[in-house]
Amino acid sequence: MADKDDNDIIAENNPDNPLSENFGYMVEAEESLNEPIRIKLNKISKMKELGIDLYADKFCKTAEIAEINEKYGNLAPGDKSEDVFSVAGRVMTFRIHGKATFCDLKDSEGKIQLYLSFKTLGEEKYNAFTELDIGDWIGVTGNLFVTHKGELSVNVTDYRLLSKSIRIMPEKWHGLKDTEIRYRQRYLDFLVNPEVKNVFLTRFKIIAAIREFLIKKGFFEVETPMLQPIPGGAAARPFITHHNALDMDLYLRIAPELYLKRLIIGGFEKVFELNRNFRNEGISYKHNPEFTMLEFYQAYADYNDMMVLTEDLIKFAAEKATGNLSFVYKGNSISLEGKWEKISMIDAIKKYGGTDVDFSRDISEIRSTASKLGIAAPDGSGKGKLINEIFENTVEPKLISPTFIKDYPLEISPLARKHPGNPELTERFELFIGGEEVANAFSELIDPSDQISRFRAQVRSIDEEEKITGKIDLDFIKALEYGMPPTGGEGIGIDRLVMIFTDSKSIRDVILFPLMRPES
Repeated sequence: MADKDDNDIIAENNPDNPLSENFGYMVEAEESLNEPIRIKLNKISKMKELGIDLYADKFCKTAEIAEINEKYGNLAPGDKSEDVFSVAGRVMTFRIHGKATFCDLKDSEGKIQLYLSFKTLGEEKYNAFTELDIGDWIGVTGNLFVTHKGELSVNVTDYRLLSKSIRIMPEKWHGLKDTEIRYRQRYLDFLVNPEVKNVFLTRFKIIAAIREFLIKKGFFEVETPMLQPIPGGAAARPFITHHNALDMDLYLRIAPELYLKRLIIGGFEKVFELNRNFRNEGISYKHNPEFTMLEFYQAYADYNDMMVLTEDLIKFAAEKATGNLSFVYKGNSISLEGKWEKISMIDAIKKYGGTDVDFSRDISEIRSTASKLGIAAPDGSGKGKLINEIFENTVEPKLISPTFIKDYPLEISPLARKHPGNPELTERFELFIGGEEVANAFSELIDPSDQISRFRAQVRSIDEEEKITGKIDLDFIKALEYGMPPTGGEGIGIDRLVMIFTDSKSIRDVILFPLMRPES
């Protein structure tokens, strides 16, 4: 007598033949949380009375679900494999029909259907499984087969409850739509909105690719202080904390720049840091008080070398993380292929903003031009700040294709080398993609006398961000006095880069746990 295959077993257990018809029901969370949780807690109490272990110590997996799907995905309906696997994950659905149950099991990278039968497991084990809930973590052992509908499935011969879920999972089909809940309870967001998880998988790949690229180029990854006695390297309002043992105020860093330059002075020719910065400022779709920044410095290089390196780096990261160099961001098609445009800020204002403005004009004329464009310049603005305001308002949103804007005003570039062709400009560029600033780079200022003069100008500024804390990092000046080689340096905003590559509307969509107001 021929052995019966798994499809025959299913048919025996289910006279209505679940392989050919839709059957059973989906166990779903009720709208009210209180009653379902009360029912769950009563169920848990009974399980404990029966001596059931609700929280296992470990489970030995022999395969990942994604690996199984890839290796056995070519099996035809009705086929089966004698290979036995142990897999684990979270129960996501139940479809119960008498003495047979189907459910979906999901691990970190895949999902597979489980088939459990009364006949295989026995009455006690089978009935205990039907008492489990969506959200429970389980480990199962069994062999594979494909239903007549073509669904690769595990014929479960044994299972174990690994962790009991007490709260009710969000309703599957409608997902988790409330953005406030999504950001607060990101773990649920990942479970019911797989596209959200894919955004972060892309982020992880981008960061890994950046590291791979820079290390291959001979850069060393370093770590510089998060707590700094004097905040520097950028103009921003810092977070202040206090160290009790030393009885001194410290600042969460706004940038690692001045410490990375110390390393160049100390003889490290190529260094990078990929880590957090903190700025005590507003929150918007592209600003979060805590954000991830890549900064890298190369001795004997200038801002032209940085442009070449940046273009190669971003193309490498895009291809590694997404598999291509073209994508859509905010409805705009963007291609990273070909050579990227390089244009000065003054020329960009004329080309994209339709406005003639330069440093040869009187400041009153530049201010009048800004006013006619509806731009309210900050008090005390010089020519450089006025020209930058005109640029930000008339040009930035139009820079969809990758574009290097170079030769920034000295007034807004206190750490950049002066441009040899115009002392009111600097060898500085910013990279724009999709209308967003992605990178900021300089030929670094290495003259200690010039540097301290610019620091003093910042301290005297009426701009609160420029003043920073009213302190000058004299140790950094001392380091410069020992001599710093010509150096190119750059910062790239990782969060914004991920936003562009994944077509995300907000920086909160690409930060695992964005800052939120406390729940009331």
